[in-house]
Amino acid sequence: MANHYDITEYKNPLFTVDSVLFTVKEGALKVLMVKRASEPFAGRWGLPGGFVNVDIDDNVGMTALRKLKEKTSVAPQYLEQLQTYSGVNRDPRGFSVTLVYFALIAEAQVSTHIATVDDAKWIDLNKLTELPVAFDHKFIIEQAKERLKQKALYSMIPVYCLPEHFTVGQFKLVIETILGKPVQRKSIIRRIEAADMFEKLDEKVKSGGRLAQLYKVKPDVDIINFERNLSV
Repeated sequence: MANHYDITEYKNPLFTVDSVLFTVKEGALKVLMVKRASEPFAGRWGLPGGFVNVDIDDNVGMTALRKLKEKTSVAPQYLEQLQTYSGVNRDPRGFSVTLVYFALIAEAQVSTHIATVDDAKWIDLNKLTELPVAFDHKFIIEQAKERLKQKALYSMIPVYCLPEHFTVGQFKLVIETILGKPVQRKSIIRRIEAADMFEKLDEKVKSGGRLAQLYKVKPDVDIINFERNLSV
């Protein structure tokens, strides 16, 4: 006879899914955050996310996208798993497990459509220390930032927050903002040529007193990873 299994005999942890969305605007790296309207930590800022709804979410990716839409109205092109965080002291309601996604996106207009959130906005990472933040979300944001910096060194992920048509200078500025240090222009140009994922447009724009070549990403291409880090 098979052993009878009753899930109610086991105490389950709280399980949530959060997202760390970054963008670059006006030379600053920013993160998307929401102001909580309910306890715990009402009035503090946190990452957009929430509990899995087993009745409507087929997977945790669906949870992440659903919560982003409800709380911020933002729909990212992609989400990448960062890490799972767990512990007995993370949430005053009990032992919690949080699966975190992250992404770099173009700045999007934000608005909230759920009663548990008072506000949603892009926060400059340099001002994060001044902000009352809920849970362990400052720590999570810092870890996501470090992952983003590594991705910017060996992949073409920075293109996700560029306009549809962009210059080498704009691409360079995004990478430098993420890394927090200067990058050699010739290294950027070599990357663009080696990636074979961009098209040159028959159009140039004025940039710093000269005409700069415009590029766009080819349709249906994957983000390229490189074996060597970018020269800085």
